[in-house]
Amino acid sequence: MNDQFDLRDLRYFEAIAETGHLGRAAAKLHRTQPALTNCVRRLEAALGAALFERVGRGIRLTAAGEALARRARLLRIAADDAAREIAEVGEGVAGQIRIGVLPTLARFLMPPLCRVFLAEAPGVTIRTNIAQNDVLARLLEAGEVDLILTTPARASPEVTSHPVLEDEAVVIASRAHPILRGKARLRDLLDYRWVLAPPAVGTRQWLERVFQARGLARPVVQIETNLILMMPSLIHQTELLTFTSRRHVGLDDAGGALREVRLRETTMKRQFAVAYRTGGYLSPAAQRLVTLLRRQGRQLFSAG
Repeated sequence: MNDQFDLRDLRYFEAIAETGHLGRAAAKLHRTQPALTNCVRRLEAALGAALFERVGRGIRLTAAGEALARRARLLRIAADDAAREIAEVGEGVAGQIRIGVLPTLARFLMPPLCRVFLAEAPGVTIRTNIAQNDVLARLLEAGEVDLILTTPARASPEVTSHPVLEDEAVVIASRAHPILRGKARLRDLLDYRWVLAPPAVGTRQWLERVFQARGLARPVVQIETNLILMMPSLIHQTELLTFTSRRHVGLDDAGGALREVRLRETTMKRQFAVAYRTGGYLSPAAQRLVTLLRRQGRQLFSAG
């Protein structure tokens, strides 16, 4: 078996494995389909094993293909990290940081964080991906971001995580909402419809468990969204309820017209962390950002 691999072939193979279709992979990579076919043939000749098998109009990985797919991603990330490390300029005052951020942190933490960080490192560029936890975890695993700002996941040797700040999620309504006319009980919240994040998001799962643990139905979701920017104005203009950071109460973009529905049962204390791939390359700039978050994350979040 030839033990030499062309990194370009591995990148092409990764795209074919992801799409399960030579034509779609060719379009994604802006290459011809014959070029990708030749890539697969070279890899199969080097390995002495078939990597794909036909299924209907598409293809799927064989057992050997599955094994190579896992290795190909790791090799691609390692090659990308090596190239970026060699190309980095200075001691953390230039380069690019790719960061994945939860919507709440994008709104309340990123502006003051960027203000302070860029004052120290004005040559750095920052590329952000704003998404929920499940998407951020996939981006980090795929090497598409250097670090993520998220809620802590289960301990994993593949990811290093440091707590940086705390927050509380609460039920929020418009100032004129009927639920605020008296002392609300948990079951009273079910008389109204909700704006909530998708089912895979931790805050929604936590809230639904609160109701289920007390023998109550789940809240009826009328609008499902992860767009935090839309929520304050949406809640202000409807009789919908939502469950999100207490920081949204009193914001100017809703005319200061939002109020917390105060219930001990629906007050969720949560922690946020900065996480990155264990052993992965972190540029000097990214290391400086991690240090800033660990030292001043709480203060900057409060300032946001």
